[in-house]
Amino acid sequence: MKRYNPIDIEQKWQDQWERDGTYAVDLNDHTKPKYYGMSMLPGITGAGIHIGHGRTFQFSDIKVRAKRQQGYNAYHPIGWDSFGLPVENYAIKIGKKPRIAHDEAKANFIKQLKRLGYSYDWSKEISTADPEYYKWTQWIFNQLYKNDLAYQKESPQWWCETDQTVLANEQVESGKCWRCGNPVVKRNLKQWFFRITAYADEMLEATDDLNWTEMVKTMQKNWIGKSQGAEIEFQIDGSDEIITVFSTRPDTLFGATFLVLAPEHELIAKLVNDETKANVEAYIAEAARKSEIERMNENREKTGVFTGAHAINPATGEKMQIWVADYVFSGYGTGAIMAVPAHDERDFAFADKFKLPIITVVEKPADVVGQYHGEGPLINSGQFDGMPSSDAREEVVYKKYYHIGIAVDTPHGLMVPKIRNVDKKDILTLSKELRKVGKLCKELKIDKNDCTRYFLLYIFSNCCCFCYNGNSF
Repeated sequence: MKRYNPIDIEQKWQDQWERDGTYAVDLNDHTKPKYYGMSMLPGITGAGIHIGHGRTFQFSDIKVRAKRQQGYNAYHPIGWDSFGLPVENYAIKIGKKPRIAHDEAKANFIKQLKRLGYSYDWSKEISTADPEYYKWTQWIFNQLYKNDLAYQKESPQWWCETDQTVLANEQVESGKCWRCGNPVVKRNLKQWFFRITAYADEMLEATDDLNWTEMVKTMQKNWIGKSQGAEIEFQIDGSDEIITVFSTRPDTLFGATFLVLAPEHELIAKLVNDETKANVEAYIAEAARKSEIERMNENREKTGVFTGAHAINPATGEKMQIWVADYVFSGYGTGAIMAVPAHDERDFAFADKFKLPIITVVEKPADVVGQYHGEGPLINSGQFDGMPSSDAREEVVYKKYYHIGIAVDTPHGLMVPKIRNVDKKDILTLSKELRKVGKLCKELKIDKNDCTRYFLLYIFSNCCCFCYNGNSF
């Protein structure tokens, strides 16, 4: 038997497939059921493909080939993910302009992928770096921007001072740039974001109907990460500044004994004093050299530094120390947390290490050992003692405390009281604002009891600004 020679035999048939257009698809052919076998577009990450390309793309190719054999009009698209860090970093590495580096590497990518024999329809090849393609991504961005779904804000990003470029997490190795080997730092840079939170409810509802495995659907829901809770404002002692925290458990406010800020929090510079400034700045610099994965590690010992400043707990009137710790992230909530060590494992570990107060405010079952974060009767919570914690969430907010704003779900959307201190003598201004609330409640056909609660919230909070679905009135 003649020895099988893949170089001769495979190349012969691959050339034949290309001449015959074997895998070219007529998208207007409606005589067969259609199958669209899209896998991710290969990125230009170097001079040629790597083992990850070969391993990943074979799976979609197997499925598309099977569908074609089953009589489908099966389309297997091919194109190039050409924008972003990979091609820019590759261009820097070889010292060429990104367009030149991209086009030269793409020629080799095409040659290598064709040799693997994948059933791509090369007649419809696209590239995200072609003007005819990215004019549509620009158009989409403009629509998002016009509808307030694209916005800019500062966010920490890995930065290599030597190469003057941002880096992805996987490009930072032991705190150093993968390319030049020099130390990198986290730097707050202005970046573009999409307001996907505007569609959180819609995405969560749609996830259940997807033909995905339960594991993947759970991952999707966790990624969306919707949380319901309250924004609580803590006055800084001796200052007009306020620290806002988001909490899903405002019922535990009486157990909040200290505040913790992310190292990137913008107020830190205003909180330090001559004695604490050097230690705080050194801690922030050290945190900037850590990846988010390192900071998220629950098993590592908690670290932190006291700013020297205090806040006032709006429920108890007690002073609370304000700390900086890297287990709090600027990208989640407000970048600050109220620590309730009796009912949170991370807060407890931090309080235990630094000898901070621990106050139990939810009675835990007799068989529970350690921190209890479930529901139960409130204790050590003033007038709310004995009330079920699940009922106390809104009661703690609405009945007493002036520096709390909570996002209230109504059948018509989200009504968010924004707390603002006003002169109590300014009755005319307050009356005008209350009439606005009444008019809105009437227009939205909100139950009169709910409307009364919003009026009471106005009076208790002395606030004169309401937001409905993000719009002030």
